[in-house]
Amino acid sequence: MTATSLPPNSAPRVRVRVNRLVLYTVLVALTGLFIGPFGWLVLSGLKTPAELAASPVHWLPTHFQWHNFTDAFHLIDFLGYARNSLIIALIYATLVTLSSAWVGFGFARLDAPGKKTLFGILIGSMMLPQMITLLPTYLIFAKLGMVDTYWPWVFWGLAAAPYLVFLFRQFFAGLPRELEEAAIVDGCGYGTIFWRIFLPQSWPVLSASFVIAFTWSWGDYIAPQLLLSTDKSTLSVAVMTTYVTSAGTPVANLQAAASVMYVVPILLVFLVAQRGFVAGMSTTGLK
Repeated sequence: MTATSLPPNSAPRVRVRVNRLVLYTVLVALTGLFIGPFGWLVLSGLKTPAELAASPVHWLPTHFQWHNFTDAFHLIDFLGYARNSLIIALIYATLVTLSSAWVGFGFARLDAPGKKTLFGILIGSMMLPQMITLLPTYLIFAKLGMVDTYWPWVFWGLAAAPYLVFLFRQFFAGLPRELEEAAIVDGCGYGTIFWRIFLPQSWPVLSASFVIAFTWSWGDYIAPQLLLSTDKSTLSVAVMTTYVTSAGTPVANLQAAASVMYVVPILLVFLVAQRGFVAGMSTTGLK
């Protein structure tokens, strides 16, 4: 058989293989692009201060300084700060997920004058940077005596988050109207409809919203630095402010090692919630 007399089905198969090769190449490149910064952070945590400051750059440490991680862990109350971060993140993520689901349900299933205008204002508030509301927020909590407490995160959680409201609104709007009509005929109110019908159906959005909110709170540096004292502060503040020399110069390799340990809980939360996310996607079909 000559090169020009290929089987009839060979050309489509070649195109499929080429397309897959291109797709996999792009995916591998994007994966390396996203993982690269974390890999560099890990390598920085294994270097000496001289290697970090060297020019040209030392890509790999001469000797892996594993003790940087133990030093970073023991130089501060790492577990104490991590506990504070965990408490704040769990409080905020739980409350903001539920409140956002409730608001999203209202926008999706209830009719009221000005609903579209209010939803437009809600979406527009997503464009406001945090720095604009930082000073008014601090003044309000200071007047209420809530500085150096965790109450601000409770109220932030109860106030819902525009982006999460948008996610829940889009999900609830796609559910059949017959669900609530049948429940109303059976004498259920909208509160019962939300808690017993719509919320159990929204496990994919609940999982995603919880992970997003937990990441927001765990990674927040500005609010804990502004509102909390050193003893009640979070791990993000401690990592950025406590690994310094007597002259106030940051110890970069210890900061990098602490940052790696700081990121690990977020990865664990995502891996645990991912199972619920996939399970929710497979079981969220209407019965």
